[in-house]
Amino acid sequence: MSDSRKTLRALAEARRAVLLPGAFNALSARLIEDLGFEAVYITGAGVTNMSLGLPDQGFMGLAEIVEHTQRIRDAVRIPLIVDADTGFGNAVNVYHAVRQLERAGADCVQLEDQTSPKRCGHFNGKDVVDTEEMLGKIRAAVDARRDSGLLVMARTDAAAVHGFDAAVERAAGFAEAGADILFVEALTEADQVRALPGLLDKPLLMNLVLGGKTPVLPREELATAGYGFVLYANAALQAAVAGMTRALTQLRERGELAEDPALVAPFAERQRLVNKPAWDELEQRYASH
Repeated sequence: MSDSRKTLRALAEARRAVLLPGAFNALSARLIEDLGFEAVYITGAGVTNMSLGLPDQGFMGLAEIVEHTQRIRDAVRIPLIVDADTGFGNAVNVYHAVRQLERAGADCVQLEDQTSPKRCGHFNGKDVVDTEEMLGKIRAAVDARRDSGLLVMARTDAAAVHGFDAAVERAAGFAEAGADILFVEALTEADQVRALPGLLDKPLLMNLVLGGKTPVLPREELATAGYGFVLYANAALQAAVAGMTRALTQLRERGELAEDPALVAPFAERQRLVNKPAWDELEQRYASH
């Protein structure tokens, strides 16, 4: 088992509401690591929004998330949780997807039980597959692992379709099928958020979407409740869009833009984040003499 997979399992089992920011590319993952976060979540919505310019409605394919995972794995050392949507097909497709993502460097692969094409968990109009179909996908994911240390996270969107109790029942079944971490998406009541960890045995992830359906509770309260992770999947994306909008608006209105640290990252900071000094050192090491 790799060190990053051991670390991720320990973080999940500690149940101290580890903050988990979402990354949409290698540089956003590098910034997350640089700021001291303990793990990173590769967000399917973020990849779809930022790389394709499309909404989170099933447009991302396996090849795209594999490629992003490879690039992010090369950029950071902290554990990677990868959003694999519905697994890109049936249980056999899930088996293939897990193999691909494990090889790309994922430490945990997340699968969800929506019908295809899936959509953001905080959109309206969702539906879920039969429980037995999702259980087959989870078993396929578990069997596909070459390293038993690779974690499988199972997400259910059933709360929006069948209610809270049905979602809890599904999640319990996912645990029995072999899921290591459980994710009940888009709860709408604070009391449900507080109660959930007491109803399930496995470590849990709570997704807090800024502007979404789930009440945003303080991390301390979620740690007390017993959550393993608190996901802010697209906070960095939303902040990036806001920052780009401010800078480009000023450029449009004034016709120029100064290197104001309140508005844009300094040139030197950008070079530091992409490890330019280390690459300069390598260039000198291998230069002809």
